[in-house]
Amino acid sequence: MQIIQQIRDKGAAIIIVIIALSLIGFILMDANLGLSRSEAGDRTSLGQVNGKKVTTTEFDAKVKMYENYYGGRVSGAQLNNIRQGAWDELVIEKASETEYEKLGIAFSPKELTSIIFSKEDAPQPLKQAFTDKESGEYDLSKVQQWWSEAKKAKSGEMRDAAETQVIEPARQQALRNKYSGLIAACAYYPKWLKEKEAAEAKAFATISYVAVPYTVIADSTVKVSDEDIVSYMSKSKKRYEQDGGRKIAYVSFSSNPSGADTANTLQAVATLRDQFAADSTVQVFLSTNNSSRTYTDMWVPKSKMNDAQKDTIAALPVNGVFGPYFDRGGFSIAKKIAVRQVPDSAKVRHILVGITDTKTGATKLTDSAAKTRIDSVEAAIRAGADFAALAKQVSDDEGSKSNGGEYTIPFYSANPQQEMSFASVAKEFGEAAFFGNTGDKKVIKTSFGYHYIEVLNQTGFEPAYKIAYMSRDIMPSDETVRKANADANNLVAAAKDVKSFDEYVAKNKLQKSEAPEIIKENDFRVGDLQDGRQLVQWAFKADQGDVSEPINMNDRVVVAVVTKVVPKGLPDAASVRSLLEAQVRLSKKAELIKAKLTASPTLETAAAAYPGGAVLTAGADSTLVFTANMIMGVGEEPKVVGAAFNKAYQAKASEPIEGKGGVYVIKVNSVGNKNIDIPAVDKSKMLAQQMAYGWYEAIKKLAKVEDERSKHF
Repeated sequence: MQIIQQIRDKGAAIIIVIIALSLIGFILMDANLGLSRSEAGDRTSLGQVNGKKVTTTEFDAKVKMYENYYGGRVSGAQLNNIRQGAWDELVIEKASETEYEKLGIAFSPKELTSIIFSKEDAPQPLKQAFTDKESGEYDLSKVQQWWSEAKKAKSGEMRDAAETQVIEPARQQALRNKYSGLIAACAYYPKWLKEKEAAEAKAFATISYVAVPYTVIADSTVKVSDEDIVSYMSKSKKRYEQDGGRKIAYVSFSSNPSGADTANTLQAVATLRDQFAADSTVQVFLSTNNSSRTYTDMWVPKSKMNDAQKDTIAALPVNGVFGPYFDRGGFSIAKKIAVRQVPDSAKVRHILVGITDTKTGATKLTDSAAKTRIDSVEAAIRAGADFAALAKQVSDDEGSKSNGGEYTIPFYSANPQQEMSFASVAKEFGEAAFFGNTGDKKVIKTSFGYHYIEVLNQTGFEPAYKIAYMSRDIMPSDETVRKANADANNLVAAAKDVKSFDEYVAKNKLQKSEAPEIIKENDFRVGDLQDGRQLVQWAFKADQGDVSEPINMNDRVVVAVVTKVVPKGLPDAASVRSLLEAQVRLSKKAELIKAKLTASPTLETAAAAYPGGAVLTAGADSTLVFTANMIMGVGEEPKVVGAAFNKAYQAKASEPIEGKGGVYVIKVNSVGNKNIDIPAVDKSKMLAQQMAYGWYEAIKKLAKVEDERSKHF
């Protein structure tokens, strides 16, 4: 609804589109699709990806776009998440640009025009603004109209907003689609591989084997040194290498409201009860007495009241009060201001004679001329003129004239800025639709002009209320905050390094927390601290053993100590001993067992090497197949399964095989084929899909990324 509705945030969706299309005009005229402009105009950098600068301008624009998804209000933790998401997206985009340039993949103004005027591929902001709610059709005529007008506008702010919301997303998506298509086209599933995999699916083996479990050697006899652990990691450096960082321990001193603070808040609200009940100027009273909830002069049906005490409040007499009661992290007194029956929806039709142009703000008609015209409309309809035909002919409300001026409006909406409701339409219009009677026909005036309105139907009547709340949040007192800071300062005064930090914590029975992971330079979460960015910044300026000054974090004061500066590369043995010691011990046991079995054993010598050894068989039930990791009676042993299909082991026993549960020596008795039909599987499409959607992370890993965000925030 474009006219009678109070322009949902002043026409937010349409304004975005005007901005978007005006920018598109400039971009096309300049033959400049965006990023080069921001890079050329901003020398401030957050880093580089493959030599391409990530500017603060484009980063901030992307952050702002995501903030808007949250209504523009984000907490510290949300902001950190948004910043990380924006950075990751820019890294992918910049890294991908390198690949696009290598392959000559580009995006032209002609393609942009094609996307904008495409019913299927139009950018989402345009679809939201120009899709007819009744028919669901993307109105290309309206798009063309805005397109023509947009080229006349000039604004740097408009240009930036539209670039981030419409142009750049469309460009990136088109380039990704082209690149994905090329990648998918490279998928190849050769005939020989298909035949090989089909044959392997039918193959099964029977083997004789000797299993020497690791338990034949007691754990106590195998010592694992630091050198053993480092050597073990060195064999798989890529797996165990870590980025540099910090290990941090910290103590939190709560500055949450105390029991006394809660009691004081309750008492402060309770003393206002009688005054609140007697006062007739609700808004002034709430403002004067610092209520945390303001009065909204709105009718709310009982079914939509968001209050646990709504039954009690609804039952109050007019001007009656209830409370104090606990409510939304504080205490409230509710006062019933008024009650009336309202329909849950109203169906109306109207004809608007506008005084001003809603697009330009220019005056279209004088007030008297508009009133004369609407009086003529009223007279014509009362004389028998067709309402719908007259609406199409003369109404200035573009949102309803095509359907005879009709609207069905719900009384209540939880989001009146995005959905039509009594609260979102002009006040005079809403009162005529909901507070009059079915069949009413009259002229009303709103800020948009004069309306001739007819109430066609009202349904679902129920009581609606106006409620005022005198509320106070439970806040920590100055005394509570001072105590938290004093306790934190006492720790800082006593702790000069990790040892004295721990001694003070133990002596005073404080709760110490340790971040379980290595803290990276751009992290913002530290242990249970969701917004620990300030602490991270301090830690990377500190040395091992340094103790922080008290750091205020929302409802607590934190004192931290750097327990370790972790260099980049393989971790030291002490850090990973608890994770790797058992595996390293098994590996050492395997070497001892293999040495005893000798390099070229027979099954018999292998069985005789350890007490209780025996030659066993597996696969007689046709379950030992190449595509499985399990062996019946043995367990998950993929290395043994692979060896069972090695033809060399048909003539002689294998060398000792280090498995999951022990060391194995096997001899292949036979390899046969099951007499079964294996359904043909064409993996080409599957491979194409994997390649088309799996390249993002690969490109990111291969990119040369210089991250300098920590210098800025």
